[in-house]
Amino acid sequence: MTAPVLPGAEPWSAGGGPHAALVLHGFTGNPQSMRGLAEAFAAAGFAVEMPLLPGHGTDVADMLDTTWADYSSAAEDAYQRLAGRAAGKVVVAGLSMGGTLTVWLASRHPEVAGIVCVNPLVTPPAGMREAVEPMLADGAETIAGIGSDIAMEGAAESAYSETPLRPLLSLIDAAGEVEEALGSVSCPVLLCTSAQDHVVDPANSDLLAERVAGPVTRVALERSFHVATLDHDKDLIEREAVAFAKRVTG
Repeated sequence: MTAPVLPGAEPWSAGGGPHAALVLHGFTGNPQSMRGLAEAFAAAGFAVEMPLLPGHGTDVADMLDTTWADYSSAAEDAYQRLAGRAAGKVVVAGLSMGGTLTVWLASRHPEVAGIVCVNPLVTPPAGMREAVEPMLADGAETIAGIGSDIAMEGAAESAYSETPLRPLLSLIDAAGEVEEALGSVSCPVLLCTSAQDHVVDPANSDLLAERVAGPVTRVALERSFHVATLDHDKDLIEREAVAFAKRVTG
Protein backbone atom coordinates (compact mmCIF):
# COMPACT_ATOMS: atom_id res chain seq x y z
CA MET A 1 0.00 0.00 0.00
CA THR A 2 1.32 3.43 -0.93
CA ALA A 3 1.26 6.46 1.35
CA PRO A 4 -1.25 9.29 0.80
CA VAL A 5 -0.34 11.93 -1.77
CA LEU A 6 1.25 14.98 -0.18
CA PRO A 7 -0.81 18.17 -0.23
CA GLY A 8 -0.08 20.04 -3.47
CA ALA A 9 1.58 17.01 -5.08
CA GLU A 10 -1.55 15.82 -6.86
CA PRO A 11 -1.55 15.30 -10.62
CA TRP A 12 -3.34 18.09 -12.46
CA SER A 13 -5.08 18.58 -15.77
CA ALA A 14 -7.06 21.31 -17.45
CA GLY A 15 -9.33 21.55 -20.44
CA GLY A 16 -8.72 23.94 -23.28
CA GLY A 17 -7.30 23.64 -26.71
CA PRO A 18 -7.04 22.98 -29.52
CA HIS A 19 -3.35 22.89 -28.56
CA ALA A 20 -1.96 21.23 -25.44
CA ALA A 21 0.95 21.14 -22.99
CA LEU A 22 2.36 18.18 -21.08
CA VAL A 23 4.22 19.24 -17.92
CA LEU A 24 6.68 16.91 -16.14
CA HIS A 25 8.27 17.22 -12.69
CA GLY A 26 11.71 16.12 -11.51
CA PHE A 27 13.35 13.23 -9.66
CA THR A 28 12.07 12.91 -6.03
CA GLY A 29 9.88 15.96 -6.67
CA ASN A 30 6.23 16.20 -7.64
CA PRO A 31 3.78 18.46 -9.51
CA GLN A 32 4.03 21.13 -6.80
CA SER A 33 7.24 22.38 -8.41
CA MET A 34 5.54 22.74 -11.82
CA ARG A 35 2.04 23.85 -10.83
CA GLY A 36 2.69 27.50 -11.70
CA LEU A 37 3.88 26.63 -15.20
CA ALA A 38 0.99 24.23 -15.77
CA GLU A 39 -1.49 26.89 -14.68
CA ALA A 40 0.19 29.46 -16.94
CA PHE A 41 -0.31 27.16 -19.94
CA ALA A 42 -3.94 26.62 -18.95
CA ALA A 43 -4.53 30.36 -18.53
CA ALA A 44 -3.20 30.84 -22.07
CA GLY A 45 -5.81 28.42 -23.40
CA PHE A 46 -3.83 25.21 -23.64
CA ALA A 47 -5.20 21.86 -22.54
CA VAL A 48 -2.81 20.61 -19.85
CA GLU A 49 -1.76 17.28 -18.40
CA MET A 50 0.64 17.14 -15.44
CA PRO A 51 1.06 13.58 -14.11
CA LEU A 52 2.42 12.47 -10.75
CA LEU A 53 5.22 10.08 -11.68
CA PRO A 54 5.32 6.61 -10.05
CA GLY A 55 6.73 6.53 -6.52
CA HIS A 56 6.71 10.31 -6.20
CA GLY A 57 4.68 12.71 -4.11
CA THR A 58 3.89 10.31 -1.25
CA ASP A 59 6.69 8.76 0.84
CA VAL A 60 10.21 7.90 -0.31
CA ALA A 61 9.53 4.23 0.56
CA ASP A 62 7.11 4.16 -2.38
CA MET A 63 9.94 5.15 -4.73
CA LEU A 64 12.54 2.55 -3.72
CA ASP A 65 11.46 -0.09 -6.23
CA THR A 66 10.71 2.27 -9.12
CA THR A 67 12.96 2.92 -12.11
CA TRP A 68 13.29 5.09 -15.19
CA ALA A 69 11.14 2.52 -17.01
CA ASP A 70 8.25 3.43 -14.70
CA TYR A 71 8.73 7.18 -15.09
CA SER A 72 9.13 7.07 -18.88
CA SER A 73 6.13 4.77 -19.24
CA ALA A 74 4.01 7.17 -17.20
CA ALA A 75 5.23 10.12 -19.28
CA GLU A 76 4.39 8.24 -22.50
CA ASP A 77 0.93 7.37 -21.18
CA ALA A 78 0.28 10.99 -20.22
CA TYR A 79 1.43 12.15 -23.65
CA GLN A 80 -0.88 9.71 -25.37
CA ARG A 81 -3.83 10.78 -23.21
CA LEU A 82 -3.19 14.42 -23.94
CA ALA A 83 -2.62 13.92 -27.65
CA GLY A 84 -5.80 11.87 -27.75
CA ARG A 85 -7.92 14.71 -26.39
CA ALA A 86 -6.16 17.59 -28.14
CA ALA A 87 -7.20 18.41 -31.69
CA GLY A 88 -4.09 20.50 -32.27
CA LYS A 89 -0.40 20.34 -31.46
CA VAL A 90 1.35 19.29 -28.23
CA VAL A 91 4.29 20.91 -26.45
CA VAL A 92 6.15 19.19 -23.62
CA ALA A 93 7.84 20.93 -20.68
CA GLY A 94 9.95 19.51 -17.89
CA LEU A 95 12.25 20.39 -15.00
CA SER A 96 15.41 18.37 -14.25
CA MET A 97 14.46 14.69 -14.78
CA GLY A 98 11.25 16.09 -16.23
CA GLY A 99 13.53 17.66 -18.83
CA THR A 100 15.17 14.28 -19.41
CA LEU A 101 11.72 12.80 -20.01
CA THR A 102 10.82 15.74 -22.25
CA VAL A 103 13.83 15.15 -24.49
CA TRP A 104 13.13 11.40 -24.48
CA LEU A 105 9.55 11.99 -25.64
CA ALA A 106 10.65 14.43 -28.35
CA SER A 107 13.18 11.90 -29.67
CA ARG A 108 10.37 9.32 -29.99
CA HIS A 109 7.62 11.62 -31.24
CA PRO A 110 8.71 13.89 -34.11
CA GLU A 111 5.20 15.33 -34.14
CA VAL A 112 5.85 17.18 -30.85
CA ALA A 113 5.57 20.88 -31.70
CA GLY A 114 8.26 22.04 -29.27
CA ILE A 115 9.83 21.35 -25.89
CA VAL A 116 10.62 23.48 -22.86
CA CYS A 117 13.53 22.24 -20.73
CA VAL A 118 14.39 23.82 -17.37
CA ASN A 119 17.79 22.71 -16.02
CA PRO A 120 17.51 19.31 -17.74
CA LEU A 121 19.69 16.28 -17.09
CA VAL A 122 20.87 14.91 -20.45
CA THR A 123 24.17 13.18 -19.71
CA PRO A 124 25.31 10.89 -16.85
CA PRO A 125 26.95 12.90 -14.04
CA ALA A 126 30.67 12.20 -13.96
CA GLY A 127 31.60 9.68 -11.28
CA MET A 128 28.04 9.26 -10.03
CA ARG A 129 27.65 5.59 -10.93
CA GLU A 130 31.02 4.83 -9.32
CA ALA A 131 29.85 6.59 -6.15
CA VAL A 132 26.40 4.96 -6.00
CA GLU A 133 27.31 1.32 -6.65
CA PRO A 134 29.49 0.86 -3.50
CA MET A 135 26.76 2.39 -1.34
CA LEU A 136 24.22 -0.05 -2.74
CA ALA A 137 26.67 -2.91 -2.21
CA ASP A 138 26.94 -1.88 1.45
CA GLY A 139 23.16 -2.10 1.83
CA ALA A 140 22.27 1.58 1.70
CA GLU A 141 18.91 2.40 0.11
CA THR A 142 18.97 6.20 0.27
CA ILE A 143 21.24 9.22 0.68
CA ALA A 144 20.46 12.84 1.53
CA GLY A 145 17.84 14.53 -0.59
CA ILE A 146 18.50 16.81 -3.55
CA GLY A 147 15.25 18.77 -3.43
CA SER A 148 14.51 22.44 -2.81
CA ASP A 149 17.68 23.89 -4.34
CA ILE A 150 16.13 27.37 -4.41
CA ALA A 151 17.72 30.80 -3.98
CA MET A 152 14.55 32.64 -2.96
CA GLU A 153 14.16 32.94 0.79
CA GLY A 154 10.98 31.30 2.04
CA ALA A 155 10.35 29.24 -1.10
CA ALA A 156 10.40 25.46 -0.77
CA GLU A 157 9.90 22.37 -2.90
CA SER A 158 7.95 19.50 -1.31
CA ALA A 159 10.45 16.94 -2.59
CA TYR A 160 11.58 13.90 -0.60
CA SER A 161 14.21 14.52 2.06
CA GLU A 162 16.05 11.40 0.86
CA THR A 163 17.30 10.25 -2.54
CA PRO A 164 16.67 6.55 -3.32
CA LEU A 165 19.81 4.97 -4.76
CA ARG A 166 18.51 2.24 -7.07
CA PRO A 167 16.14 4.62 -8.85
CA LEU A 168 19.01 7.11 -9.09
CA LEU A 169 21.17 4.49 -10.77
CA SER A 170 18.44 3.83 -13.32
CA LEU A 171 18.23 7.58 -14.03
CA ILE A 172 21.99 7.76 -14.56
CA ASP A 173 21.75 4.96 -17.13
CA ALA A 174 18.77 6.63 -18.81
CA ALA A 175 20.67 9.91 -19.08
CA GLY A 176 23.26 8.11 -21.19
CA GLU A 177 20.55 6.83 -23.52
CA VAL A 178 18.98 10.28 -23.78
CA GLU A 179 22.37 11.82 -24.59
CA GLU A 180 22.70 9.42 -27.52
CA ALA A 181 19.22 10.42 -28.75
CA LEU A 182 19.77 14.20 -28.68
CA GLY A 183 20.50 14.36 -32.40
CA SER A 184 17.06 12.97 -33.21
CA VAL A 185 15.28 15.88 -31.51
CA SER A 186 14.21 18.04 -34.45
CA CYS A 187 11.52 20.25 -32.89
CA PRO A 188 12.16 23.77 -31.55
CA VAL A 189 13.60 23.91 -28.02
CA LEU A 190 13.23 26.53 -25.30
CA LEU A 191 16.12 25.95 -22.90
CA CYS A 192 16.07 27.68 -19.50
CA THR A 193 19.30 27.37 -17.52
CA SER A 194 20.26 28.57 -14.05
CA ALA A 195 23.69 30.13 -13.72
CA GLN A 196 24.04 28.45 -10.33
CA ASP A 197 22.68 24.91 -10.07
CA HIS A 198 23.71 22.61 -7.22
CA VAL A 199 21.90 19.54 -8.59
CA VAL A 200 22.42 19.38 -12.38
CA ASP A 201 25.57 20.82 -13.96
CA PRO A 202 24.59 23.67 -16.35
CA ALA A 203 26.92 22.02 -18.87
CA ASN A 204 23.99 19.67 -19.53
CA SER A 205 22.16 22.58 -21.15
CA ASP A 206 25.18 23.42 -23.29
CA LEU A 207 25.35 19.81 -24.48
CA LEU A 208 21.66 19.77 -25.33
CA ALA A 209 21.92 23.05 -27.27
CA GLU A 210 24.91 21.72 -29.19
CA ARG A 211 23.51 18.30 -30.08
CA VAL A 212 19.80 18.70 -30.92
CA ALA A 213 18.82 19.12 -34.54
CA GLY A 214 16.05 21.66 -33.94
CA PRO A 215 16.40 25.41 -33.32
CA VAL A 216 17.23 26.35 -29.72
CA THR A 217 16.17 29.49 -27.84
CA ARG A 218 18.08 29.97 -24.60
CA VAL A 219 16.91 31.81 -21.50
CA ALA A 220 19.45 32.59 -18.78
CA LEU A 221 18.13 32.28 -15.22
CA GLU A 222 20.53 34.59 -13.42
CA ARG A 223 18.77 34.69 -10.05
CA SER A 224 17.64 31.10 -9.53
CA PHE A 225 19.07 27.76 -8.46
CA HIS A 226 17.96 24.32 -9.72
CA VAL A 227 14.24 24.44 -8.95
CA ALA A 228 13.88 27.64 -10.95
CA THR A 229 10.14 27.14 -11.44
CA LEU A 230 9.70 28.03 -7.75
CA ASP A 231 12.50 30.60 -7.62
CA HIS A 232 13.13 34.25 -8.51
CA ASP A 233 12.83 33.54 -12.25
CA LYS A 234 9.50 31.69 -11.98
CA ASP A 235 7.56 34.43 -13.79
CA LEU A 236 10.21 34.70 -16.51
CA ILE A 237 10.01 30.96 -17.20
CA GLU A 238 6.23 31.01 -17.34
CA ARG A 239 6.16 34.04 -19.63
CA GLU A 240 8.80 32.67 -22.01
CA ALA A 241 7.30 29.17 -22.03
CA VAL A 242 3.81 30.38 -22.90
CA ALA A 243 5.11 32.69 -25.64
CA PHE A 244 7.22 29.84 -27.05
CA ALA A 245 4.27 27.40 -26.97
CA LYS A 246 2.09 29.91 -28.81
CA ARG A 247 4.77 30.38 -31.48
CA VAL A 248 5.37 26.70 -32.17
CA THR A 249 1.67 25.81 -32.22
CA GLY A 250 0.43 28.93 -34.02
